[in-house]
Amino acid sequence: MSKAAMKTDTVTLTRAQYEKLIARAEDAHDRAVVRKAETREKAMGYEKAHENDLPIEMVKELLDGAHPARVWRKHRGKTIEQIAAASGVPKGYLSEIETRKKPGSLDAMVKIAAALGVPLDDLTAWL
Repeated sequence: MSKAAMKTDTVTLTRAQYEKLIARAEDAHDRAVVRKAETREKAMGYEKAHENDLPIEMVKELLDGAHPARVWRKHRGKTIEQIAAASGVPKGYLSEIETRKKPGSLDAMVKIAAALGVPLDDLTAWL
């Protein structure tokens, strides 16, 4: 093969070769994710490593459109008054956020996430 041919940006594969390559890459990624989770569990202990996992019923609530702040609050067993007090976000405003009447400012969402003990991403990824 000439040097010019080796410098091209394309490679031709059959569909079967391509699909096999993709499957192997996905399998390698999946194994890496599992190893990372197992290492994390071993270092932190199972309970601590999974404290921010939601039960399937609550995931379904999120999929059905429930606001993540409400789902996490219920998961933590807290009232709206408790989260409002802990976050410094007024109860009425928190209620409007949870019912999606207001989007919630970044400042409010950061405070709510801290009061719930979850990363901000757990509240904003579903919005």
